[in-house]
Amino acid sequence: MALVEDNNKGRPSRAPFSERAWPVIATTLKTLGSIAVTLVGLLFITFIIGRVMPIDPVLAIVGERASQSTYDAVYDQLGLDKPLIVQFLYYLWDVLHLDFGTSLLNARPVSEDIARVFPATLELATLGIIFGVVLGVPLGVLAAVRKGSWIDQIARVVALVGYSMPIFWLGLMGLLIFYGILGWVGGPGRVGIFYVDVVPSVTGLILIDAALDGNWEVFKNAFSHIILPASLLGYFSLAYISRMTRSFMLEQLSAEYITTARVKGMSEWNVVWKHAFKNIRVQLITVIALSYANLLEGSVLTEIIFSWPGIGSYITTALLSADMNAVLGGTVVVGLIFILLNIFSDLLYKVFDPRAK
Repeated sequence: MALVEDNNKGRPSRAPFSERAWPVIATTLKTLGSIAVTLVGLLFITFIIGRVMPIDPVLAIVGERASQSTYDAVYDQLGLDKPLIVQFLYYLWDVLHLDFGTSLLNARPVSEDIARVFPATLELATLGIIFGVVLGVPLGVLAAVRKGSWIDQIARVVALVGYSMPIFWLGLMGLLIFYGILGWVGGPGRVGIFYVDVVPSVTGLILIDAALDGNWEVFKNAFSHIILPASLLGYFSLAYISRMTRSFMLEQLSAEYITTARVKGMSEWNVVWKHAFKNIRVQLITVIALSYANLLEGSVLTEIIFSWPGIGSYITTALLSADMNAVLGGTVVVGLIFILLNIFSDLLYKVFDPRAK
């Protein structure tokens, strides 16, 4: 904090507000500029790829048997007769007004479709990251503290399987065993067919909406449907988080200050959790934030296997149908998620690491 000397009392006082506020304003403007450039770059690359793909969006609308005059009219209506850069500038102007265009499949605004499907992915990924953090962090810490023990071996096997096993195979086996044979969990979809639209949609998160409505029967049914796909996503994040936690902890436990603490007679609990773990929190923030972002945008196969109506399956369906408005809208949302999570992790740096202030 900037200080100046008070001539009357001979002691330091606060600097003028303008001097203290300018660094904050400069940092904020720099962050906003970085966000804008990243989003525009993401939009441009995705837009160009969508236009040069060997998929004709006009045929997706009119069909292959349409006349040439009908084809030409729709072609001009979509603005495909203009240069690519002009098309992109028009699209960029619409996005700045939160207009992602109209879906070619259902003729609804893409923004409404995204608002409808994104809560499903958010709910699934959030439960998955909670599972991964709650189990992955303690497992990584124990593996580092007990290096070479059976706990360490189990943690390494868990991480190896999580990295190696295809998620679509685990999903199919999970449905076969826990749903088809044992009947412990619900099947595909967010809820059973008899519970669809039973509770009013307030947040779009069906577990929260059911709890707000006090309908615990729907809550139980929804939980039985989400627990298996969320556990699978959580397992993959657990593998990554536990591996990185183990690596960070091993580095800290080999440091000289840890040896000094132990020589002074400090308990192992304080050494591990109050000293070593405290110094890896900043690194873990980045790991968890990136893992969460990957779950939000990388759960496509999981959503397809479990018929989960999320943004991953929405973008996939739109891409296969040449609905580039929907693809671009979903891409913007996914890119914005990554950016916001990175900014959030930077803010947490200042909380947990005084050196970043």
